[in-house]
Amino acid sequence: MKRRLGILAPPLAVFAAFICAWYFYSGVILDETRRKITLPYFHQVIDQSFLDAENRADLLGALWTSAWIAGIGLTISILLGLTFAVLMSQAKWIERSFYPYAVLIQTLPILALVPMIGLQFGFGIKARVIVVVIVSLFPIITNTLFGLKSADQGHHDLFTLHGAGRLTRLFKLQFPSALPAMFTGFQISAGLAVIGEIVGGLFFGRGAVDLGNRIQLYVARLRAAELMGAIALSAALGVAVFWFFGYLRHRFTASWAEAE
Repeated sequence: MKRRLGILAPPLAVFAAFICAWYFYSGVILDETRRKITLPYFHQVIDQSFLDAENRADLLGALWTSAWIAGIGLTISILLGLTFAVLMSQAKWIERSFYPYAVLIQTLPILALVPMIGLQFGFGIKARVIVVVIVSLFPIITNTLFGLKSADQGHHDLFTLHGAGRLTRLFKLQFPSALPAMFTGFQISAGLAVIGEIVGGLFFGRGAVDLGNRIQLYVARLRAAELMGAIALSAALGVAVFWFFGYLRHRFTASWAEAE
């Protein structure tokens, strides 16, 4: 119990301080008119976004759509990222050929690229998945590549001594050594995938109803309470997928850490 309290108490204290600051800012600094259209009280956000049945159903439906679009894009990013990282780890010329373009993908101004993607692929789910892939691909490539190349040289020498082939070395040495770095990349990309999905929905504004176009609608109609609710659900989705991959990382690597 003491250990759990030690884990939960600090973030709960910070959250309580945040809520107090929220009430102070909304009640003291903002007048009533500005409060309604910019930052309502915390209890008003809860009441209008989650206790109102119609708004709650709308937001939860949008959350589900955002979750599975982000999941599809993240899955594609993981498959592509692992493939390119493995290829680059096996030959220097492949790494020199493709890694600069992986860096280039990371530096692309996604907000400027979104309209071009929409014009090329339409404004539906396919375009949103492409945005998610572009945003979330680089951390998977770079972390997996780092992990594959960080296997202990003494272990490499041992595999060489026993005449191990390239595939044996990859699956029995490099991949196990790379797991912690790989899951770190998955965690980073999971949060980025949610951001990419929200950006795509926000700018495309058509097709499936997700959190992005709900945010766009609430901004246009000055519905600040529902807007804050949509933002809170977006953040909760990002945290959930981040924790999910953190849990998988712990399940796959905890025994190694304890052994060390």
